[in-house]
Amino acid sequence: MYQSHIKENLVSEISETLALAQALIRRPSVTPDDKGCQRLLSDALEPYGFVPEFMQFGDVQNLWIKRGTNAPLFVFAGHTDVVPTGPEENWSYSPFSGDIVDGMLHGRGAADMKGSLAAMVTACQRFVQARPNHPGSIALLLTSDEEGPAVDGTVRVIDTLKARNEVIDYCLVGEPTSAERLGDTVKNGRRGSLGGTLTVRGIQGHVAYPHLADNPIHRLSSIVGDLCATHWDDGNEYFPATTFQVSNIEAGTGATNVVPGDARAQFNLRFCPDSSASSLKEKIESACSRHAEFFEIDWCPLGLPYQTLPGTLLSAVEDSVKEITGHSPGLSTDGGTSDGRFIAPIGAQVVELGPLNRTIHQVDEVVDADDLDALSNVYEKVLDRILK
Repeated sequence: MYQSHIKENLVSEISETLALAQALIRRPSVTPDDKGCQRLLSDALEPYGFVPEFMQFGDVQNLWIKRGTNAPLFVFAGHTDVVPTGPEENWSYSPFSGDIVDGMLHGRGAADMKGSLAAMVTACQRFVQARPNHPGSIALLLTSDEEGPAVDGTVRVIDTLKARNEVIDYCLVGEPTSAERLGDTVKNGRRGSLGGTLTVRGIQGHVAYPHLADNPIHRLSSIVGDLCATHWDDGNEYFPATTFQVSNIEAGTGATNVVPGDARAQFNLRFCPDSSASSLKEKIESACSRHAEFFEIDWCPLGLPYQTLPGTLLSAVEDSVKEITGHSPGLSTDGGTSDGRFIAPIGAQVVELGPLNRTIHQVDEVVDADDLDALSNVYEKVLDRILK
């Protein structure tokens, strides 16, 4: 049971970044419900000359809020939605309390990624105060559909920007990238994501008369075994090798004496650029054809891999991390997908940097309060270096 009334160890005075992070966490914005988070962030930036544009697609709320019209355009990107909490009684503190205990900010979204959003906003506020006539432009691209299907979120905003020829030059995504200490890892790319649901059709029948039935579970098992044993590629110096995983299998009528008529498996490949999506699909369909005559694959929306090579943005991020934290970050392309996959294809340099990812999507998600203040300082230094 979470400790809803504990007051000891709670800090009495907190920074603007932490106060904003708390306010965001206290809005239970489970995908795709924004719960007013974007309005809160917009209200914090409008006094500093940012002009908001809310974009609603389906059930998804998106925000494009921008200051300036000149190039280059630097964008902070992130999401206000969070994953479900699971049983709240398993949390030490209420998952939407935003309690700060012993220097740690508790709550769903603390690390993924409401803490980063707060750091972005306060970094922008300080930067504009110090340099009201800065060159170029600054924008935030926020969605409430990153943790969900991601079909009415960032990708739709990018389509809108492309249609009116707004060009993003640099984008910093606030995903939690750090492993052991703040800034020890930045993502300068991500593997692609290819997934789908495979359905194998058989013939339902009595288990005592297998010659009159066609068991789709057996055929599906052979396909899965084949794909699990497949060598996809070796990866390269920047990307780990492609991997295949089955996440769900469904089959059967519930009776022990019935061969079912169909069986389904959900699968996903996180793939290196050395393998194309089309080649991966061909291998999967070929394996299916070897073991089943009747099958179909419902493919999920494709996430393409991307990589930002050393250049202006990566240097700015690396130098800013070292200036604030005292250590240089390592580069990585592993982990899950992010909305950077929708932004990189339009030609933008994209880098991801955020707090520790150790507790993301877990019960008792937390982030170090001092890390969020330091992260805000890093973000401000990045702005200093890009828009100089």
